Amino acid sequence: MGTQVDAWDAAGADRAVAVLKAVADPTRYRLLWALSRRELPVGSLAELLGAHVAAVSQHLAKLRAAGLVESRREGTRIIYRAAGPHVRGLLEEASLVAAAGVAGAALSGSGGRAAVAAAPAEVAEPAEPAGVAKEQSGRAAGPLRARRPATGQ
Repeated sequence: MGTQVDAWDAAGADRAVAVLKAVADPTRYRLLWALSRRELPVGSLAELLGAHVAAVSQHLAKLRAAGLVESRREGTRIIYRAAGPHVRGLLEEASLVAAAGVAGAALSGSGGRAAVAAAPAEVAEPAEPAGVAKEQSGRAAGPLRARRPATGQ
């Protein structure tokens, strides 16, 4: 019996779980999707999502801790980007698995109760940082806007 069994890599599994947890939040998924296409500053990302800069910064810190985003300083601004092409591949694979899961659930008679993840094809390319599309109300337009920022009004 000359077969060799790979040893369990507990540390590798822990790192993989940390990456999956980081991507499991819808806001962080949208941030990664935008950053997998180009670099953007925090303010532009906040505008794209319709969220506060502080909230976006916290999400970016979690993504950076998981090794999914990198940053660089440009004057007083911090510019973020995906850590490499593997990030876009991770997002695309997650969408394929989600689509296959939904299709499988539909075939097994779930009655359409399966949760549908946002497929990458459904997420629009974010606008250029200086020219983010606006609705007449002044809020950021497009499917990347997760929620309106909380205001005292």
